[in-house]
Amino acid sequence: MNKKLPKQVLIVLLCCLLVRLTTQAKSFDPAAQTNGQLPAAAVQQSPQELQQLVAPIALYPDALVAQILAASTYPAEIVEADRWMQGHSDLKGKKLAEEVDKQPWDPSVKALTQFSSVLENMDKNLSWTSSLGDAYANQQQEVTDAVQAMRQQARKAGQLNSNEQEKVTNQGNTIIIEPANPDVVYVPAYDPWLAYGVPMVAYPGWVPVPRIFFAGPAISFGSGFGIGYFGGFGWAWHHWGCDWHGHQVIYNHNTYISHSLTIINRGRGNQGRGNFNHSGGSFNHGNAFRGSTAGGSHSGSTFHAPPGTRSGAFSGFDHGGNVRGFSTRGRSSLGGGFHGGGSHGGGGRHR
Repeated sequence: MNKKLPKQVLIVLLCCLLVRLTTQAKSFDPAAQTNGQLPAAAVQQSPQELQQLVAPIALYPDALVAQILAASTYPAEIVEADRWMQGHSDLKGKKLAEEVDKQPWDPSVKALTQFSSVLENMDKNLSWTSSLGDAYANQQQEVTDAVQAMRQQARKAGQLNSNEQEKVTNQGNTIIIEPANPDVVYVPAYDPWLAYGVPMVAYPGWVPVPRIFFAGPAISFGSGFGIGYFGGFGWAWHHWGCDWHGHQVIYNHNTYISHSLTIINRGRGNQGRGNFNHSGGSFNHGNAFRGSTAGGSHSGSTFHAPPGTRSGAFSGFDHGGNVRGFSTRGRSSLGGGFHGGGSHGGGGRHR
């Protein structure tokens, strides 16, 4: 017996079918697909590769390491912040902190504006920055372990000891690095490929940046960065730290959560501990490469990473999309960049 379904029933069935199809479509991340294929798992880097990746920052104070790891998941904002700083070099102290606070950047990127040489390094070595962010997103435990491994190596080589600039202590097998004076932060200047006792292979295309690079195997300190003017902001120095046993960055006494749309969390199983936004997608998925002019306005241009790059958003390329050469290694510069208050002289002292 043929009976036609009531019109209302047909409408309900069509609505249910539409909802199901929509749900299925949303279960895939179109930005992460390549030519209609599901994205492959992230390439897992070896302990040696990760040690090479963290060598330039492993000897920094814990809170600065935390800021860098977090900010490395935002390479586009790193570039924007560094260009903004270059265009606002007249701002100092409290005024600088107030203007930085108005920017739409992640708290970790804002925090790094106090350490202009560190921010400049992350901009000029954008391939390394992107790879570091990608590694931290997908191999969080291994990255933090690599930092500790490099510190242990530097300690054995006699390069990592307490001094006038920083306090180095042990908690079991964990090495903690803190400023000797809680109000002044010194960023060690060293050659990351020579400072650990045994020479390391330099990261491809690495460009030494003045004020944080010091030629030879020795480690030096320039001027200190006072943190007083930045202390009243929620993204400032005292809000950051590393939980070495939990293998995570701490922000405001909680696990730091990255919402970057640039770095994709493709970790294995529970790797990453949910600390990264899974709705990210690729670099061009809702996240333009925002350049800034001297006035701080966005250019709105979009950066397209060349095909065939590594998993990092900019791996192997500078911010102009050009392959970098390693032609400037060997320069050394001490000095100190300081925007937070009066400069505290370090005099370029060696360990």
